[in-house]
Amino acid sequence: MRIGLLGTGPWAQMAHAPALGGHDELDFAGVWGRRPEAAKELAERHGVRAYDDTDELFADVDAVAVALPPDVQAGLAARAARAGCHLLLDKPLAPTVEQGRAVVEAAEEAGVASVVFFTTRFQPGPQAWITEQAAVPGWFTGRAQWLGAVFTSESPFATPWRREKGALWDVGPHALSVLLPVLGDVRRVTAAAYGPGDTAHVVLDHAGGASSTLTLSLTAPPAAAGAAVELRGEAGVAVLPQSSDGAVPALKRAADALLAAARTGRPHACDAAFGLRVTEILTAAEDLLNGGAR
Repeated sequence: MRIGLLGTGPWAQMAHAPALGGHDELDFAGVWGRRPEAAKELAERHGVRAYDDTDELFADVDAVAVALPPDVQAGLAARAARAGCHLLLDKPLAPTVEQGRAVVEAAEEAGVASVVFFTTRFQPGPQAWITEQAAVPGWFTGRAQWLGAVFTSESPFATPWRREKGALWDVGPHALSVLLPVLGDVRRVTAAAYGPGDTAHVVLDHAGGASSTLTLSLTAPPAAAGAAVELRGEAGVAVLPQSSDGAVPALKRAADALLAAARTGRPHACDAAFGLRVTEILTAAEDLLNGGAR
């Protein structure tokens, strides 16, 4: 499968380009970026072509991987789908439900496969744990903490869209990608409140009868940063295992999932439709946050 990369920022350089270039079943064909000089530099580093025009890239490849801010990703992903390209997308799918739905509809109408890269879902240990816990009945409550120090340390990810959208939209998708397959879809976002910095606390009511809480931050003290998920129920307590697996191997597995979905026509669990559902839940939480006082 020939694949192109949209984006030239830190995530594209650190994860996407090495994963695409190092994948045995992908032909990494080229790079497009909003900054032509950055696209040229990244393309030269990996021995591929730098494209000035997205439509020309879409015409030359079978799939695209996207490493762009969510508002930019959504529009280009819909265009790529309409051009017949399979989609390897990043989270969050889109910053609005309308934009996310447009991606899903374009992919469905074109009959192309899609995978959204929720990192934890493509790490073997955590994914096996998620699958195992999803088969356990009687979960009562869940707790997810995703605390980053993006804005309290030297981080290449202190980007404008993260400053605008905050932890809810950056690390909230990770937490939801773990909780939803275990506790079921969210029936209602019951509460949301801000904490220090961009910290957000969210309470969810799940279709399976359980409730869960999310604590999300990009402004945590560096010593307090980290992620943890805990479930409690009739079977006792289960804790999400940590993974030492890096982003590049996980992204290669996401590419494997896209290849399988494209070949079989069977949607992956983390397809654009799942990404849209995450966007809907985040939007409901954001509405509650914006309606409250800080």
